[in-house]
Amino acid sequence: MAGAMLRRPDLWTTALRSGGGLVPRRWWRRSPFLPLPDQRWLHFRLVTAYGGDGRFDGDTTPMRAGDLIVWLEWRKRFPV
Repeated sequence: MAGAMLRRPDLWTTALRSGGGLVPRRWWRRSPFLPLPDQRWLHFRLVTAYGGDGRFDGDTTPMRAGDLIVWLEWRKRFPV
């Protein structure tokens, strides 16, 4: 995925803004003390994007690079 992003510098700012929007407020007060998105929200997004029960085995990648690029292009075109 990083390789796909390196080839698209026009999406870097959009990626940073979008990623920053996923960070919960006051993340430093809760274990594991990392700016990670809420697991319930992430599970919901995986189910709505890919179907199934939101779980992935070792043979499945939750998000493919092409999916990320398409989503970032959409975010850039329709900023929130």
